[in-house]
Amino acid sequence: MITFTEAQLTAWLSPLIWPFLRTLAVFTSAPVFSSKSFPVRARIGLAFFIALAAQPTLGQQPVVSITDSAALGAVFQQVGVGLAIGFAIRVVFAAIELAGEVIGFQMGLGFASFFDPTFNTQSSAVARFFGQMALFMFIVMNGHLLVLMAVIKSFQNFPVDQNFLEALKQMKVLDLGVDLFASGLWIALPMVGMLMFANLALGIVSRVAPQMSIFAIGFPVTLSVGLLGMAAMLPMLDEPVMALMQRAIDVFAIR
Repeated sequence: MITFTEAQLTAWLSPLIWPFLRTLAVFTSAPVFSSKSFPVRARIGLAFFIALAAQPTLGQQPVVSITDSAALGAVFQQVGVGLAIGFAIRVVFAAIELAGEVIGFQMGLGFASFFDPTFNTQSSAVARFFGQMALFMFIVMNGHLLVLMAVIKSFQNFPVDQNFLEALKQMKVLDLGVDLFASGLWIALPMVGMLMFANLALGIVSRVAPQMSIFAIGFPVTLSVGLLGMAAMLPMLDEPVMALMQRAIDVFAIR
């Protein structure tokens, strides 16, 4: 009769269950993976497969039994680090959408809002458009593979040691909020300057020719200039998106 001891089961399950929890936490918060069109059973199965396939690259991890008193701390650490990775990737999309919000406001499309099922809030049409473009570039540039790489690399810098507060201190996830506003405004800055120049030209025209109805021609002009500027800016949007993705990955891949 084949028998197993508790120490043997712990040595077999511990290297698998903790990466599984961290990967599953990433899938519940990261874009694309957390989509409602991605079934929960598929997320669980994919997280288990990734945790199993990553075993040769994880190295020697601390063994924590699920019946040990330290298991609760390990669970908090895995879920916290996984949610932090998903939040960092979400910041990249939020920066692009912030740029879209600023551009839409300058174009006069701030009133054109739609319901965003991702956050259950209202977002402008331009922000939704930029968000979809960022989503397409995320897939085309293998962003989903970068996310999985960040999960694997995070075990080298943040092993299973139950010290979640120390891991949170090293990650400095709050600094990504600065990048959110800075990067969003930098992306929108060329469009904002172009639209401000268009508004300045309209103001000069209204002073030179007061008989012209500036309110009748102002909106079509700013809308046309904004659409032309967006068409010229979209081919160059891949570089800031990739830079933001690399910045988010470096939080967990490099100490």
